[in-house]
This record gives sequence, C-alpha cells and structure tokens, in this order.
Amino acid sequence: MKNVLVILALIIGTQGFAQKVRKLQADSTIVTTGEVTVKGKRFPYTVSTGTQPVWDEDGKAIAALEYTYYERTDVTNRATRPLVISFNGGPGSASVWMHIAYTGPRILEIDNEGYPVQPYGIRENPNSILDVADIVYVNPVNTGYSRILIKDTPKEKFFGVNADIKYLGEWLTNFVTRKNKWQAAKYLIGESYGTTRVAGLALELQNAHWMYLNGVILVSPTELGIERGGPVEAALNLPYFAAAAWYHKMLPPDLQAKDLTDMLPEVEEFTLNELIPGMARGGFITETKRRELAAKMARYSGMSEKIILQHNLDVPAQFFWKELLREKGGYTIGRLDSRYKGIDMKEAGVAPDYNSELTSWLHSFTPAINYYLREVLKYKTDIKYNMFGPVNPWDRSNDNTGRNLRLAMAENPYLNVMFQSGYYDGATQYFNAKYTMWQIDPSGKMKDRFSFKGYRSGHMMYLRAEDLVTANDDIREFILKSTPKKGQPAKY
Repeated sequence: MKNVLVILALIIGTQGFAQKVRKLQADSTIVTTGEVTVKGKRFPYTVSTGTQPVWDEDGKAIAALEYTYYERTDVTNRATRPLVISFNGGPGSASVWMHIAYTGPRILEIDNEGYPVQPYGIRENPNSILDVADIVYVNPVNTGYSRILIKDTPKEKFFGVNADIKYLGEWLTNFVTRKNKWQAAKYLIGESYGTTRVAGLALELQNAHWMYLNGVILVSPTELGIERGGPVEAALNLPYFAAAAWYHKMLPPDLQAKDLTDMLPEVEEFTLNELIPGMARGGFITETKRRELAAKMARYSGMSEKIILQHNLDVPAQFFWKELLREKGGYTIGRLDSRYKGIDMKEAGVAPDYNSELTSWLHSFTPAINYYLREVLKYKTDIKYNMFGPVNPWDRSNDNTGRNLRLAMAENPYLNVMFQSGYYDGATQYFNAKYTMWQIDPSGKMKDRFSFKGYRSGHMMYLRAEDLVTANDDIREFILKSTPKKGQPAKY
C-alpha cells in the first residue's frame, strides 16, 4: 500500500509539474524602495519592476516588455519631474549595461578600469542622475525578460529599424500615460544600436503620438543611416587608430609625449584635409603622394608604412585590432574598448579570435543583473534573462533615423542632442560620431543645439571610474540646460 501511495504521489506531482508553463506575465509590477547618496545628498526612491504589454491592432497583448522604473520620492511635484527613457542596443541587447553601470542608483562591483572582481555584487552609485530625473530602463522584445506572448505573431512586427521604432513608440506612450508623466520634460538616451532607436523615436513620438521631447542623448552612436562609404568611410578610422595606439604607447615619442586630447586634433585635421582627398584619387594618386600619406598614417596609427601600403591606405579596423600589438607580446586589442587585450590561438591572421572586452563585460554584468533583479528588486521569474536575445533577421532597410532626428529638432525648438563617445571605441568610433553630428543638419542652423563629449575609455565609457563621474555630470548638465524656464516659449 505504501508503494502505491508513493507512486500515486509521483504521478500527481509529475502532472502538476507538466501543467506549469514558463511564460512571462503580460502585465505585472513589483514595487520596492531604496535610498542613495548622490553629490553628497541622500534621498529616497521607489523602484517599479515589471512588464507592460505590447498591444496589436485589436487590443490583444502580443508581447510583454520588462522594465525597471526609478522615481525619486522626496520631491514636491513628481508629475513634472524630468523623465529619462533608457535603451541599450545590439539590436538584441538588454538594458542592463546603462542600468547597473551608468545612470541608475545601483551599479555593479568592478575595478576602477571596468574589469570584473569577485565576489560579484551591487553597490550605490554616487553619480546617478536620479537626483535630477526619474529613469526607466526598457527591454525591447527578446531582450532581458521581454518576450513575444503569442507564438504565431510575425517577428516582422518587432525586428527591424522601423518596426522597432513603431511598436516602442506606442509602448512608451502607454507608459507615460500610466505613470502620469505627460507634464514632464522627457529625454531619450540610447547606447550603440540604441542610438538608432532613440533617433528614430524622437520623430515617431512627435508625429505619431504628439509627444515632444527636450533631449536625445546618443551614447556611442551608430551611423544613424547617414551615408558614408569609400574614401570617407575608410579615412574616418584613423583618429580612432591614433587614440588606441597612444593608449598602448605605440606612437613616436613626440606624439606619445602629448596628452591624448592634444594629439588627436592633429590627426583629425590630417584626416579631413589630406587623407580623404588623397584616397578619393584611388589608384591614380601619384606614388610620391601615396607614400607621403602612408608615412603619416604609420606615424599616427602605430602600424608600419609597409602594412598600410599593402592595404592601399585602407586598413580594416578588424585587422588593426590584430596587428597593433602583434610584435609587442602578440596580444589583440578589443573592438568595443581597445584598452582590453586578448590572446589568440595564433599570432598570425587578419582578425581577433574573440572580443576580449565583451567577454570581460559579460563576466561581470551577468551575475550582477540576475542577482539584483531577483534578490534586491524582488522580481522573480524562471524566464531566462537575455543579455543578448534572438532578434535576427533584423530588417535594416530604410534607415533614415539621422534625418528623422533632424526633422524632429526642426519641428521642436526645445529639442537638444548630445553625443557621448569613448576615444578607444573601435566599433562606433568617436570621429565617426563627430562626422554623423556634422552631417545630420547640413544647413548648420541648429548646430548650437548639438554637443559632443569625448571620454578616455571605450564603448561603455562609464565603466572607467573617472569617466563615470564626468559622463553623468555631462548628462546632468544637459538636462538642466535643456529644461526651459517656466513660461519660456518653444519658438524660433
């Protein structure tokens, strides 16, 4: 009889287990509280961690987006307090990076240069921008805990430049309504591909949802659909090459003796005034001029003149990551942050075996975000947290996000834009970011509403302790300057 009861219990238990489905709730919220000291002042805040649906045309929830929303609570009028809406990139990347390493009130434990340390953990962020604005970190479909809810929903509704912008615009409008933030000055911040997203959202929110912004912050921006190619695209690599070579002490003594930001303007001027015109002549440039350009490129890049001539002056970035330290220890350097070194199976080759910086970041961020969401913010689910989720194929056609950002600025005199770039970022390079900024508004009529900030680190400039302070201060100043005085009209 005892054996029968055991077997029966096992059957019932198995049936109960089989009925459970690992599925995200379409609409959920867990609220916790915390305190943080920023700029010497301690204040309280609430954190809402949860999901909000993506609706289809018939009002059916077809996906759920997970978000984390921070509100400072010791303020008089929370409805008018500025709101910062934060996205990361990929596409397919979760919002984890800026959430627990940049602007939020809690950041992960890393060393002062951004490398992993153990035990893994979370600590207060004394540089958070929560002192001046509420912040929401949003995970698009298939990133973080966000998921499609209806299995047969066409993925084309989510996975593409314009599809992404369209459904997120609708989702954000609903979020702002639910949280009573229509009166607030609003800011979008995006990192990497997230800059494509927020540049497009600026116009989408204005024209489709009548939501007008005060600012867009582009962290390590993509090309935003701004055309470049041929000689321009190739030549724009050189200032980044110079920065990375300077960091690794691969430049001639006279350049190495200069500070980074004193050295780079010389390289930038050479790139614009000599290298682009020279490369535009292609195979019809004189041999004397070709060698003259190659000699200067070698001087500025840490590579040999021979290597540069073998590439017809056009050295791919991935080759540079492999080549720069080939004769100095045989290390590779990181794509997203060239301060990081890697070890390949062979010193020979034309590209690194792996991204040394990204593996380092995943090492420290993954345990931190899983611990923080579950144990500190009390949001517990059996859904896997996707640091990078499946979003391919991604439709990159008709990317007009840079031009759309310009139109949004033209339509809205309040709207300002700030670029933030790390000098050692080899993927979304700082000089390419400057070029994008210059090309967004060819008329120059709005150039006083653009600003550029450079930092002595890479793609995630905030991982370096010194830049974490400066970059957050730059955002804080940007918000304060772009929030108009009471009664100040939006007009030309």
